[in-house]
Amino acid sequence: MSDVETTSKSSLEGGQFARQESRDILRFLTCGSVDDGKSTLIGRLLYDSKTIFEDQLSALEVVSRKHGTTGDDMDLALLLDGLQAEQEQGITIDVAYRFFASDKRKFVVADTPGHEQYTRNMATGASNCDLAVILIDARKGVLTQTRRHSFITSLIGVRHVVLAVNKMDLMDFSQEVFDKIVADYNAFAQGFEFETIMAVPMSARYGDNVVVKSDKTPWYEGPSLLSYLEDIDVESADRSLPFRFPVQWVNRPNLNFRGYSGTVASGVAHVGDELVVAKSGKVSKIKSIVTMDGDLQEVEAGQAVTITLEDEIDISRGDLLAPPQHRPQVTDQISAHLIWMDSSRLMVGRAYIIKMGNQQVQATVTELKHKIDVNNASHKDAGKALDLNEIGFCNMSFAEPLAMDTYEENPHTGSFILIDRYSNQTVAAGLVWFGLRRA
Repeated sequence: MSDVETTSKSSLEGGQFARQESRDILRFLTCGSVDDGKSTLIGRLLYDSKTIFEDQLSALEVVSRKHGTTGDDMDLALLLDGLQAEQEQGITIDVAYRFFASDKRKFVVADTPGHEQYTRNMATGASNCDLAVILIDARKGVLTQTRRHSFITSLIGVRHVVLAVNKMDLMDFSQEVFDKIVADYNAFAQGFEFETIMAVPMSARYGDNVVVKSDKTPWYEGPSLLSYLEDIDVESADRSLPFRFPVQWVNRPNLNFRGYSGTVASGVAHVGDELVVAKSGKVSKIKSIVTMDGDLQEVEAGQAVTITLEDEIDISRGDLLAPPQHRPQVTDQISAHLIWMDSSRLMVGRAYIIKMGNQQVQATVTELKHKIDVNNASHKDAGKALDLNEIGFCNMSFAEPLAMDTYEENPHTGSFILIDRYSNQTVAAGLVWFGLRRA
């Protein structure tokens, strides 16, 4: 069994805290069809890893008696189903996040909704994750929502999948049942760009193969879920991507200082490196990299810094700084995938606001080319509108050119959201497929 630390004051003291800080973080999401046991699985991970405080356990016992679905046992799903509407209906509506740590790794877990009408929430949960745990009810096999979530997971760029075949206790831990489900899923997922698919037979309710290997599946030779999550190598590619620095604001506290503040989206840069302003083409060199803790010689993806340049050039909020040899494309027309997230439908020709990094301008969908059938990833006729939870491929135009990469090249600078101009609601998430010629 893996030794997993309790999140308490004593575990954060001295060298133990230092060891926690030095470990890498795995961000993963759980998804699948409704009632496959997503929240129960995360609750089991937290419970068996002793990451729950005593007062939380006491509260869970009370809530389980009122809302639980597991008889006299504690309903571990209620650890995550925090909204009253969720508890009373027995489903997960929002994306719930939890954190825990083992001796080997720290984890951020996103529990995403299973219902079709909450696919938009699932897409949000997937956008920052390295791995997806896709649950399948051993009694039901691969369902439509499982296919939908697998497709969105692939589209968003998650490349590692754990196929968690849950509720094996209800099928007497049958190897035949497990093997058939795995074969069905692998046949469906062949067209996706997953780098790894690991199948684990389990029972989230009773803990089999979740944290500890179960003696009820002697035919299964793989690791428990937690052991696999601890050991899988999903090192972020952000550092190896070309340097991208979206300017959040121009920092000018006095006449003698002019810097450009923001968070590095990808890549690495050093003092003395050349940078180009993507839209204007102006080039300068990094003079200094300023932080609250002092100047740096190097900056990498994820760090929030202020960069000063050797030359006075025109740079504003929304500009994108990059190496001249890896300059982003600048265009006012693109082809993109849209995941529609609003109850009011997308209308071709209607004006929206596109927000891409710190860039924000008016945008219009000029042509809806096709919709995507998530059951088999095939194309179907798009018509003139896109409805809630539908995925479409479209052409778009902007009121002025934007700097960007394709989503495949760089997810950070190749993704965007659409905002309704009147309600100010986010109505879609988008992925740049390629830029069209500049108008």
